[in-house]
Amino acid sequence: MSSPIHPMVTVTNIKALIPITLDIENDHYTAWSELSKIHCISYDVYDHLQPKKSTETTSSSDKDQAKDKTTSSPSWERLDSIVLQWIYGMISTELLHTILKPNTNAYAAWTALANIFHDNKATRTIDLNNKFANTRLEQFPSMTAYCQALKVIYDQLTNVGSPITEEQLVLQLLMGLTKPYESTTTIIQQTSPLPDFYETRSRLCMAETRKANQVRHVAQATGTALVASSDSRAPPSSDNHDYRSTSGRYDARSDSNRDQTMCGRGRGRDRGRGRGRGGSAGRGRGNTSQQPTVQPGYPS
Repeated sequence: MSSPIHPMVTVTNIKALIPITLDIENDHYTAWSELSKIHCISYDVYDHLQPKKSTETTSSSDKDQAKDKTTSSPSWERLDSIVLQWIYGMISTELLHTILKPNTNAYAAWTALANIFHDNKATRTIDLNNKFANTRLEQFPSMTAYCQALKVIYDQLTNVGSPITEEQLVLQLLMGLTKPYESTTTIIQQTSPLPDFYETRSRLCMAETRKANQVRHVAQATGTALVASSDSRAPPSSDNHDYRSTSGRYDARSDSNRDQTMCGRGRGRDRGRGRGRGGSAGRGRGNTSQQPTVQPGYPS
């Protein structure tokens, strides 16, 4: 009868199960270590993250159980090597070169990483507190990213032994908001008891979504108004063009009639002016200052 396969042997890609890559720059050690512990417990290899226990047993029944476990599963050294591969596969290249050494085991690598992220606690605490106090919403592209950044700093402070309360986290979250969220901040601050981080985050994300919808509706209304204004100034359709053409021909005939009428009026005015000049001449003959005109063929 073949021995059963240990569940951890079936894992081929540890990054698919733990998506966080531990790096000295991002400092996600708290989340990374917690996910690693959960993963090792679920695959029954959490003892490889702890000091190796003595192989001595106190009773024959314990010896029999240990013997059965040895014959029915891969060796402890093989399982430990697989856990060590998991650890190496979940850290950055820089950290890998820092902790990598020959003839080591999973617990030694695990402890080395913990020491790296736990050293200089006083200095790291000061830096994290300054970063926590100076984090603002305007530094991030979205409310989700802002809340996540503060939560990471909160976890890091806990990791270096200087935890802060969740109430302080919520208050700092509200203090870093921009002016458009003043009303939301006031409502949350007046809530008794103060909501926890996750409820506060949910309210702020809902407020962000509501504001984004309002901006979109305003933009759509403005665009509709601009389109309507452009249509009112656009050239008429082809039907109106034909009508204007017809109206144009009619206006041309009317203009011709108008021109003829104006010409007639012009000739009348010319005749009137001619008679007026003649009248002036007649009136001039009655004037003693002018000499009479002698007609040809008649005696003077």
